[in-house]
Amino acid sequence: MTANRPLRTRLALAYAAGVYAAGVFVLLVVDIPLAAVQSTTPVGEPSPATTGHGIGLPRLLAGSAVALVVLVPVALALGWFIAGRFLYPLRTITATAKTISAGDLHRRLGLGEPTDELTELGQTLDDLFARLQASFDAQRHFVANASHELRTPLAGLRTLLEVALADPGADADTLRAACREALALGEHQERLVQALLTLATSEQGITRREPVDLAQAVEKALASRRDQTAERGIDLVKRLTPAVTTGDPRLIESLTANLIDNAVRHNRPGGHVEITTRTIGAQAALTVANTGPVIPADQVERLFQPFQRLAPERHGNGYGLGLAIVNAVTRAHHATLTADARHEGGLRIDVRFGDR
Repeated sequence: MTANRPLRTRLALAYAAGVYAAGVFVLLVVDIPLAAVQSTTPVGEPSPATTGHGIGLPRLLAGSAVALVVLVPVALALGWFIAGRFLYPLRTITATAKTISAGDLHRRLGLGEPTDELTELGQTLDDLFARLQASFDAQRHFVANASHELRTPLAGLRTLLEVALADPGADADTLRAACREALALGEHQERLVQALLTLATSEQGITRREPVDLAQAVEKALASRRDQTAERGIDLVKRLTPAVTTGDPRLIESLTANLIDNAVRHNRPGGHVEITTRTIGAQAALTVANTGPVIPADQVERLFQPFQRLAPERHGNGYGLGLAIVNAVTRAHHATLTADARHEGGLRIDVRFGDR
């Protein structure tokens, strides 16, 4: 309330000045014609302004002066009232925004009718508060899931070491086996931390832009994954033509690698993966399609959220971050991401970058 008084005072003075100016204008419109009539009346003849029960021009001018003096406080009071009425929604917005900023993200302004500029501002702020609440909820959910994912390998590592130390008959081979398992758990945790860092980096946006050929990014990602695809018996089909865009090369390579990893990891033995790069008008497009389990259409969007997996049996060696990284890199480059569940099983994901 205190913060709004200076604005209310300025508005009240502005409204009062307008009312006062209107009053002065009305009096001038009335008095000037009468003064003109008085000045043109011949000497000795009665003035039209004083005929009958009318009043003379001097009395009219005196009355006008009194009216102007009385109009000052009336105009100020009226301006103060009007300013208060107009600023009431703004005071409501300020008070509610303070409550929301204090931690009650579920509160909304809800100004309702009538619809004007202030209620439109209130609706815009309500939409902003809703997005902030969703963002904070997602952040808390992400932190909880990240903590759980990081705690799991640490707990396994601790259990492994405790069992090895508690075994009085443990020999060198047993300890070496425990060390190898500990290293495997450490590598698992290292990959998880790296995935989390990649996701965080992707969500920060682009720090540099360079020309990137999507076909070359695919070839680079496949070079270190051919053994994995051959081991699972997955048929790899490539249709690569130059598709140059601009962006962060490291992030685009991460997007490409995660799309391929997702297509291979969540495939069926003997399945296939089809990768296509092409130029469509001014856009560079990358499409990855794979076979695999049937995915309900209403579950596709959820897979692009962190730590979301379609079913427990899809865990494998993944962390539920691959498609989340793809989504973050796509948003950072203002690209278009489309994902469709295939009727025969698997996914078809299409990413289109902007002008080259």
